Amino acid sequence: MKRIILLLLFVFIYSNHENVYASELLKIKLKNYIGDKEELTIQVKGRYTTMNGIEEFREGAKFIVTAKKGSILLTNQNEKLTFKDSLVLIPDQYDQDHIITVNDKKYLGAMEFMIEDGKYIRPINQIPIEDYLKGVVPFEVYPSWKLDTLKAQALAARTYTMTHMDKEMDDTIQFQVYGGYEWFERASKAVEETKGEIITFENKPINAYYSASNGGVTENNKNVWGETAKAYFPIKKDPYDPIQPWTLTLQKEQLFLKNIDASKMNWWDMLEEKDPSIAEPMKNRLKKQGFAGDLKILSISNLDILPDLNESNRAKKGSIKIEFLRRLIEGTILYEVVELKDTEIDRIRPLIGGSSFKSYLIDTFEEHDRYYVIKGRGFGHGVGMSQWGASIMADKGYTYREIIDHYYPGTTIKKIDDIQKDEEKIGETSKSSEGNSGS
Repeated sequence: MKRIILLLLFVFIYSNHENVYASELLKIKLKNYIGDKEELTIQVKGRYTTMNGIEEFREGAKFIVTAKKGSILLTNQNEKLTFKDSLVLIPDQYDQDHIITVNDKKYLGAMEFMIEDGKYIRPINQIPIEDYLKGVVPFEVYPSWKLDTLKAQALAARTYTMTHMDKEMDDTIQFQVYGGYEWFERASKAVEETKGEIITFENKPINAYYSASNGGVTENNKNVWGETAKAYFPIKKDPYDPIQPWTLTLQKEQLFLKNIDASKMNWWDMLEEKDPSIAEPMKNRLKKQGFAGDLKILSISNLDILPDLNESNRAKKGSIKIEFLRRLIEGTILYEVVELKDTEIDRIRPLIGGSSFKSYLIDTFEEHDRYYVIKGRGFGHGVGMSQWGASIMADKGYTYREIIDHYYPGTTIKKIDDIQKDEEKIGETSKSSEGNSGS
């Protein structure tokens, strides 16, 4: 009930802003820049109040948000307030003169703070879709790129958003990178000049996937996510993608057990893996899989990419074996092993990290005595628009509409309002036909 009241209040505030439509409000969970924090510092510009309108926050004053026994604590030098379950801060007007800063990151709109995993404070930003996009486009592509590239990105991002509004979206690459109220003039112009435009197929918005680079060959959605194959995601050579070749070298032994001296003070903290850029995402992934505690990677004792390829020549399966130490809260240290044999490769890449293992378009895999070497092309899944390819197309003089047509062939660009009007006409025609048949 509380969430419904909150949403209605936001609708009232935002609907009074001439450039905002109440039906296009989004809730974005903030993770990317905030991380998992037990304490956040917030500051407001303009008048903000809590949901019940009782507590007013002074402009410029800094507050600390923490969690304690299931409640949100809000403190500063002069006062201490307690909120059960969550805290919601609402601007009395939606505009650029009302800004909330969370750990030095600025956001427009309302902000809800909730307790996550019993201890972390998780902010959730509520904002209109067009202003959300102004915080997405310059963080998904370079804002210095040609305007038509930015417009193509705006359409892809807007369409993707429309098809994911029923999801609990966050500001990470799991959905779309959102930088809050850190806008760039050219990116904002691209959003404004394409306002309401989305990519459609048979009068419905498509799931407008995109990635940094397809490595010169696009991919079909079925091969990546197991969905029904869509005709507007064909497998074809892309003459505009700059290929983006990459090489990953991965040491087998990350820590030598025989060199670990547990008798030394702080010996655990002194352990550092040979490949920290790979070890850190690997540890984070293992923690998400249930291995709680502090982890140290001992070795990647087995890694293999099987030669079986799909229609786009991307790898399908592989194997990996990870040995690691896990220190529990009370100090107990366990030896753990995670092994995946002949498994889908999309279970292996997240363990190594997408920033290092950049794509499934692999040219060569080599195993040496002490290390592995993987060479490939592209950056990301390769489905839909290549952001780098879109940049090159714009450099060659192509418009954003031509870029969209190249990467999503057979689709049509339409205004959201026009789609809604078409649906209303169809509904009216259907009712009229039913009435006539009944007489």
